[in-house]
Amino acid sequence: MSRAAPRRRLLAAALLLALAATPWPGAPWSGAAWSGTAGAGAAWAAAPDAPAAQSRYFVTSDGVRLHYLEAGPPTAHTLIFVPGWAMPAWIWAAQIQAFAHGYHVVAFDPRGQGQSDIPPTGYEPNRRGQDIAELIARVSPAPAVVVGWSLGVLDTLAYVHTHGDARIAGLVLVDNSVGEEPAPPPRKPSKQKPPPHAVFMARFVRSMFHTPQSPDYLQRLTEDAMRLPQADAAKLLNYPVPRTYWREAVYATGKPVLYVVRPWLSGQAGNLARNHPDAETAIFADAGHALFVDDAQRFDSLLDGFLRRQVWPAR
Repeated sequence: MSRAAPRRRLLAAALLLALAATPWPGAPWSGAAWSGTAGAGAAWAAAPDAPAAQSRYFVTSDGVRLHYLEAGPPTAHTLIFVPGWAMPAWIWAAQIQAFAHGYHVVAFDPRGQGQSDIPPTGYEPNRRGQDIAELIARVSPAPAVVVGWSLGVLDTLAYVHTHGDARIAGLVLVDNSVGEEPAPPPRKPSKQKPPPHAVFMARFVRSMFHTPQSPDYLQRLTEDAMRLPQADAAKLLNYPVPRTYWREAVYATGKPVLYVVRPWLSGQAGNLARNHPDAETAIFADAGHALFVDDAQRFDSLLDGFLRRQVWPAR
């Protein structure tokens, strides 16, 4: 067995704990508008002046066509939202609505996810980080704030590890380990036969929310998650790097960091706040893994305060 194998299992365990640490309990995506019920994270287009998000594409240096949503004034400060494992860009709908009035907002579909191409390669940290680097170069001439959630935390830190922090104004890391102590506990092996992939993905999507979501919202999110082939999805849960890789990246940046997690990562949050001079932390005790959907109002207020206080205080 390779020395990397236990590290990969630990990473996979951390991600799966993040994805399934809440009870299994919306609003269907319709291209440019949302409609839904309470708990959908704020209905897109509920207000007459809700900003429209435009679909954009670019081709990476290895020839993959990647998709992103773009809204808000292009000359304003840029916020880039990176979703988690198998998730589409539109899961950030509430944040697009909240921030596109005053910021240039970009929500990314990483390779294999959302409306991006599904290439046979590139499901590893260096390439995923390179994709973020090429996205930043395309959408933001000035340093941007990158908001990564779940696997998006690791992809964002992979970008920082390889490219440094010259092109970022700040980091917002949401509900995944950053390699700090204590390490997430290993996931206990199950004696039950794994369910079919489609069943697993449907359960996984439901598990992300503490607040019940509408059936239409969950169905559309599951359908989008199923675009990522099972073999490629597994690769994303097996990044062949040690935990120290992520810790090195988060401590390498001198830019402001906001770490927003649930109680399962409160120990890491406490250590990061003590040891990183530019880090702030927040704990969401009553939200699911997709906490920016479950409690969009608190998350958006927290992010807005962080941007105004730590990143762009002259606004």
